[in-house]
Amino acid sequence: MMTAAAAGRRVHVIQGEFKVVNDPDIVLSTILGSCVAACLRDPVIGVGGMNHFLLPGSATTGGDATRYGVHLMELLINGLLKQGARRDRLEAKIFGGAKTIARFSNVGEQNAAFARQFLLDEGIRIVGESTGGEHGRKLEYWPSSGRARQYALTGMEAQRAMQMDQRPVSVPKPVESSIEFF
Repeated sequence: MMTAAAAGRRVHVIQGEFKVVNDPDIVLSTILGSCVAACLRDPVIGVGGMNHFLLPGSATTGGDATRYGVHLMELLINGLLKQGARRDRLEAKIFGGAKTIARFSNVGEQNAAFARQFLLDEGIRIVGESTGGEHGRKLEYWPSSGRARQYALTGMEAQRAMQMDQRPVSVPKPVESSIEFF
């Protein structure tokens, strides 16, 4: 028998994206290697979301901002506030940041450290975290309840996650809009 949570609609969040939902039947999912996903929600009104960023910090040399944590964290928070969330009630869970390729610098660790520091600086409480390690993760997040489930990636899934972490992101430039930065 399939439970209501298992039967929910799945919305995949790819690298460089964020999604905000207030539908209890939606499950947000993503595949992470060295990337990090921050899952934020307002538990009082049941609105929440997820982002998926490739690099810590921000684009200082005109790079693609959607690759960077600062940009996607700000977009996620703004998206939640626009749906009625209150900043003082936000809670977060962070996932990912694996060291998937031993010979490269540990960008995954830097991503996780960035997410922790950003949330601390913004006064957003971290209620759960699963970062680091040597294997990628498949993540499922139910924003209305805050429930999260992850699976370790092995074999072909792990190779695909590593390839996604290494390829350039080709996301169309967003249309200029009013965004409040924190």
